[in-house]
Amino acid sequence: MSLTAPKKLIALGDSGVYGWGDPLEGGWCERLRRHWMDLPDGPVLYNLGVRGDGLERLASRLPAEVGCRGELRRQRPQGILLGIGLNDTARVGRADGRPQLDPDGFLFGLQQLLPLARSLAPVFVIGLTPVVEAAMPYAEVLWYTLGAVQRYDALLQEACQDADVPFLPLLEPLLADPRWEQWLCSDGLHLNSDGHRQVFARLRDWPVLQQWAGLQPLGLGTPTPG
Repeated sequence: MSLTAPKKLIALGDSGVYGWGDPLEGGWCERLRRHWMDLPDGPVLYNLGVRGDGLERLASRLPAEVGCRGELRRQRPQGILLGIGLNDTARVGRADGRPQLDPDGFLFGLQQLLPLARSLAPVFVIGLTPVVEAAMPYAEVLWYTLGAVQRYDALLQEACQDADVPFLPLLEPLLADPRWEQWLCSDGLHLNSDGHRQVFARLRDWPVLQQWAGLQPLGLGTPTPG
């Protein structure tokens, strides 16, 4: 048995990171945590997702969250995984209301956040997931649209490219499957268990994350719901 201390990865984000909508296995982050825990020398994964979080709230808690997750004295986690942005796309009060964070503010916030995160540890970012517009408004006050999600996802990808941060696209690959609406809860916003399984499979097989973790590629492919 190896006595080498395993790497630590903290996952920061919103309800998608938290695992909301997956009562079977607790979400993609929990699925990845269990998968790695089963492997020799697999990384330790801390789920720090908070329901309702947007970019600004995540940025405000990032330094403290990273600073207290090293386990040993004077150590910090060796990686940061970010899943954020979906809540920022929502319009408040009505379909043409103000967004929770406008696109310019979203891009500017990313341009501040990503260098800060990179100064603490290697950073990985996952893309946004689809929404079903017909189910809106969420909680009778928030309006999510697929067009807005696509716009913010493109800004997220742009900011990652400029900051030289690995980005895992989710939105377009999920939308490419005609069954994508079946991977969302009835609220049209949160992934259900099948949706979380789709994201988990892509993260598990993401080459840059596997390389960081020191794991051999599994080549298991993406599962599909039965």
